[in-house]
Amino acid sequence: MSERRACKATGFCRMTMRYQAKRADDGALRQRMKAIAHERRRFGYRRLHVLLRREGFTVNHKRLFRLYREERLKVRRRGGRKRAIGTRAPMTIPMRPNERWSLDFVSDQFTCGRRFRILTVVDDCTRECLTLVADTSLSGVRVARELDRLVAERGRPKMIVSDNGSEFTSNAILAWADAAQVEWHYIAPGKPMQNAFIESFNGRLRDELLNETLFSALTQARAALSRWRSDYNGARPHSALGWQTPSAFAATFHPRRDLPLRQAKSSAPDPAAHPADKARSNRQNELTVG
Repeated sequence: MSERRACKATGFCRMTMRYQAKRADDGALRQRMKAIAHERRRFGYRRLHVLLRREGFTVNHKRLFRLYREERLKVRRRGGRKRAIGTRAPMTIPMRPNERWSLDFVSDQFTCGRRFRILTVVDDCTRECLTLVADTSLSGVRVARELDRLVAERGRPKMIVSDNGSEFTSNAILAWADAAQVEWHYIAPGKPMQNAFIESFNGRLRDELLNETLFSALTQARAALSRWRSDYNGARPHSALGWQTPSAFAATFHPRRDLPLRQAKSSAPDPAAHPADKARSNRQNELTVG
């Protein structure tokens, strides 16, 4: 039977029988996508799409998702999903940097079995990781010392949110918050979602670094944490920031010049009398004030 009679009997169009798909060669795109996925094993296709666009690849997200599935690069979830019970209250997002910081601890262990802890600090507005402090023991005095260093570098926050751990409720932290005039907010016991920003960050830290790396010494852990923090702030696209990096998003705010000096002036009491002009004598002002 000829093609004409066969298509007429089956009801198919002859053009569909002769059509040949003409797709562009995706060899370079596939190789680069697999290389980035192998380097960043916990990144999904959306973040891979952002990284590929940075390198100059013009590809649609639907086409990339098709290649992503063909290469079997799907990221598998670890553990079960916890479902919320009851009603949820939306968490307010700060509108300016240094309005609210979040603090928490993350624990891990070396290859020898000895455990160590990591102090994580995040700015809730810009999503920047302010510091990652790793040590075998982190007391309240050490936390207060690290906060003093951060205040000297970035300025004083208006509020700090943390859980009710013994380090955060110690006398050293209470004295520091009173001396620095910073409002310290403790979440309700057993409600980690009230500190959702730092909990989400800790999940990314554990999923992308701690679960992927074997640490043999404290110096190695500190070096790996420093590299990951620089990559998180400067290279990793953040979905909540419109796929911008935290550093790029923080650069959109106007810089505040002489922030520590201005805060010191604002906390100082007002003078009893304002100083006179340079070209005038202050004799009349002294008589007026008494």
